[in-house]
Amino acid sequence: MRISLNWLRELVDVTISPEELAETLTMAGFEVEEIEDRRTWADGVVLGKIVACEQHPNADKLRVCQVDVGKPEALNIVCGAPNARADIYVPVAVVGTFLSTIDLKIKPAKLRGVPSEGMICSLAELGLSKESAGIHIFELENPELGSDIRPLLGLDDVILDLTATANRADALSMVGVAREVAALTGASLRIPAAGGVAIEDKKSAGLAVEISEPQACPIYIGTEIEGVKIAPSPAWLQQRLQAAGVRPINNVVDVTNYILLEWGQPLHAFDRDRLQSFTGNSDVSIGVRFAKTGESFKTLDGQNRNLQPQNLLITASDKPVALAGVMGGEDTEVHEGTQNLVLEAAIFDQATIRRSARAQGLRSEASIRYERGVNQAALTTACDRAVALILQWAGGAATVQKTASSGEDLSFSRTIELRLDRINQVLGQLKRGETGGSQYLEPEEVKNILTALGCEVVATEKARVFAITVPAYRYRDLEREIDLIEEVARLHGYDNFCDTLPSKTEPGYLSLEYAQVRNVRSAFRAAGLTELMHYSLVKTEGENQVVLANPLFVEYSALRTEMLSGLIDAFGYNLEQGNGALNGFEVGRIFWKDGEVMKESDAVAGIIGGDPTAWKWQQGGRDRPLTWFEAKGVLESVFQGLGLAVEYASDSSNGRLHPGRTAALSLNGKQLGVFGQLHPQLQQEKSLPEQVYVFQLDLAVLLGELGRSSNSTSKFAGYSSFPASDRDIAFFAPMEVPVVEMQSAMKKAAGSLLSSVELFDEYRGDNVPAGQRSLAFRLIYRSGDRTLSETDVEPAQQKVRDVLVEKFGVSLRS
Repeated sequence: MRISLNWLRELVDVTISPEELAETLTMAGFEVEEIEDRRTWADGVVLGKIVACEQHPNADKLRVCQVDVGKPEALNIVCGAPNARADIYVPVAVVGTFLSTIDLKIKPAKLRGVPSEGMICSLAELGLSKESAGIHIFELENPELGSDIRPLLGLDDVILDLTATANRADALSMVGVAREVAALTGASLRIPAAGGVAIEDKKSAGLAVEISEPQACPIYIGTEIEGVKIAPSPAWLQQRLQAAGVRPINNVVDVTNYILLEWGQPLHAFDRDRLQSFTGNSDVSIGVRFAKTGESFKTLDGQNRNLQPQNLLITASDKPVALAGVMGGEDTEVHEGTQNLVLEAAIFDQATIRRSARAQGLRSEASIRYERGVNQAALTTACDRAVALILQWAGGAATVQKTASSGEDLSFSRTIELRLDRINQVLGQLKRGETGGSQYLEPEEVKNILTALGCEVVATEKARVFAITVPAYRYRDLEREIDLIEEVARLHGYDNFCDTLPSKTEPGYLSLEYAQVRNVRSAFRAAGLTELMHYSLVKTEGENQVVLANPLFVEYSALRTEMLSGLIDAFGYNLEQGNGALNGFEVGRIFWKDGEVMKESDAVAGIIGGDPTAWKWQQGGRDRPLTWFEAKGVLESVFQGLGLAVEYASDSSNGRLHPGRTAALSLNGKQLGVFGQLHPQLQQEKSLPEQVYVFQLDLAVLLGELGRSSNSTSKFAGYSSFPASDRDIAFFAPMEVPVVEMQSAMKKAAGSLLSSVELFDEYRGDNVPAGQRSLAFRLIYRSGDRTLSETDVEPAQQKVRDVLVEKFGVSLRS
């Protein structure tokens, strides 16, 4: 909210500078985002009178003016404004003046050969409007020429742009801010009085108020005012509204906006004659109800609104005339010919107005205040003051006032028990400095703080315990003891409390699970994969999806059951954008329904594809598809970095993966996940390159194995200083026998001397028996304490031959 310092000084005696006030408010929880010092906009601009105005001899659109600014000689000023003429009072920027809003310093100049000793200003050049058709003309009687024009234009003011927290609805009003400043500074407070308003209470006046939704609108006051005359507001009121960022319209509408800013109470004025014409009834019956399906009406901003059932309406004879608490209707607005009014003052439910405004995508100054909660106790005060100001500036008479109420107890008083020991326990010790005194807040200090806030403080029979009665304007946010403790801390000053840490503190550390997840991410990144992140929300497609009850968009209406779809789409999108193949992984959560039970788990998934060669000129610029073994090698390097021995088994259960190039992964007998090539049909549908591979792993199984003591710490094994002895073995093996099973059997048969066994050749084709393939392995034997001889290696090698023949039925070739 924009706070005018001049207006604030009418309500509270502020003697400190704007900068000090901004600091005080900010430290008390009201952040001042900007200080707008309007005094600098027209520093050096004075009031002048054009005593003569003649056509410029060398320019059709320029005039040469003689301007009296209270000096012995008139200033010769060349002006291009079309409304410049003799005998008018104008703002004049004399030589040496700096106009900060347009970044211009006034210097003596010659315009088309005629000297000019200043500039006659428009409101745009003074920062008061975006554009102006001509110079500004004052309507004054017997003014003092050469005087400062800033008081005449409201430029002797400083504006504080203040942001209040959501619980402080009272800070969206000048009276609320004034109360806060008075409490913080100890200055005296002057709350504007409503003034006595006489309601004639005409019996013939046909005004009725009926509330059909008492929960949404507990109080509604309708006041009829006859015989008003619509005209511009007084200049000071217009300047005050403009300083607050509100556009002046006319005296009646400006009064409602003025009360909105002063008391935080939204009001709305209807044209009574238009209400009668709109409803076709001489008697006006104001009602409050929710909208019906299919209803619509036009709001003040000229938009035709299709209403929804959550929209709360103000009706006249059951016809919509306003969005309650949000915006009035165009058909019943106050205009230049308005003579009779119906003034609305009401309290609306916070949640109801919030839903109504959101349903229409419309927020107004009124809805912002109703959403936070206005001070219900000040409703009649704000209404009476608005009626008094309308009668003062627009004339007329208040003929009748009707009030409808829900009948509930509307007492806005609450008493809270406050323990001094609890205050000191929560807030801690004070920075007393050299002044001495207790290290903690004393009872008298607490009492003074809460009294300054408007609370009634009474000592109870219990020792060091107060009974605090909360003022009506703080009824909504002071509900518990801790709220009062916060107020004590705020007003005493957060920076006046010691900032020592508690004695029993411990340094932070990563949990074991989180550290393991970090290691998993690091391992995938080390393998050259980019970490990705997708929304967990997807379209509703499967039967076992968890579907949201209130989705914002159809595209995000359910939770994902797997992660591969998002990775495939991301891979294709990067190709479309010319970014090349996306090799990436993602750690996230998946969700599904098992019957009526909703379940979730963490997973890690990835996608690998594209040409792996960096120097494509070697293939004449043609892409080479990634092979199964290269993709599997990327995954193997991750598992090797994590110290995991993952087993692969053929799998064709996933319809989106190639039936002959898919493997089910397991870890110590537990199902870990799946790895395979995308099915060629899916690859064509998505326009992806050949041979793209994906994997999805169960993160819980992965972390469970990493948490075992054997994998939690990497162990170093010394290198052997003795040479190795290698042997090759080649044989025909059945196609269905996995290589990994043969490798495992060879390691077990050879014993501890076998250092490694690697497949280095596979052949299928001519001279190979049907249903078999030719495999060649290299076995490396090594000992850490001696050089191995033939007598050491050959027995182990023979055991390998024997187990291959006996267990797998291979035909040895060597």
